[in-house]
Amino acid sequence: MGGAERNARKRKQQQQAAKSVAAARGSTGGDRKKILTGVAVVAALAAALVVGIVLNKPSTPEALTPAADLKALSVPVQRQADATVLVGKDTAKVTVDVYEDFLCPICGTFEEKYGSQLRDHVEAGDLRIRYHVLPLLVRLSDPEGYSRDSANAAVCAADAGKFTEFHDTLYAKQPEEGGAGYTKAQLAQLGADLGITGDTFKSCVENGTYNQALDADLDKADATPHLQAERSDGSKGFRGTPAVAVGDKLISLDNQNWISDLLKA
Repeated sequence: MGGAERNARKRKQQQQAAKSVAAARGSTGGDRKKILTGVAVVAALAAALVVGIVLNKPSTPEALTPAADLKALSVPVQRQADATVLVGKDTAKVTVDVYEDFLCPICGTFEEKYGSQLRDHVEAGDLRIRYHVLPLLVRLSDPEGYSRDSANAAVCAADAGKFTEFHDTLYAKQPEEGGAGYTKAQLAQLGADLGITGDTFKSCVENGTYNQALDADLDKADATPHLQAERSDGSKGFRGTPAVAVGDKLISLDNQNWISDLLKA
């Protein structure tokens, strides 16, 4: 092989080597770019996850202290055997059954709109209210159970003569549906702040004394014809809270004058 041919081959080999090095460098740069891009994507996903956790974190309700401007009623308050609470004078010409859940936001609106008017008529002796505080939305707090815990605590407060104050405070400080409800310790402390003394109330709250009776009241509402609504599967069951009835007649809350109309009748 001549010198010229050897030199040509050598140059060709050098050129090929140079191309290989360049290709390798290009590949390394591309891999590095891919790695950096991957890291950026992971970081973005992690940031999105953190934001999602923060945004979806159950909200914490405000401190559970007695509501401002509480009005204690000077009328009889009696816990019934089925854990309903009857508020008002025996001589009242109308007895209204009110079905509520302390976690239900529409019940909060109901109390805000009609609560003061109802209390005035109860105090005047025109009206008597049988409260059914139902554990309907047990699963809709985080952790689950506030619906039942608050209902039980309110019935415990009825035994101690503080039902209306306890009831009104739980709606004035109502936690958000799907968020964190108040703990049993906070519910017990509210009773103490309202003037309930001794260990009986605290024990009643902590032990869920009326849980079974409350569940039975919910089952009864579910099976009561005038309180039922048809479901998507064709079955019937309790229509939900709030609901108001007089005897076996369901009251339409679309009528904003339903209270005065009842008293006129």
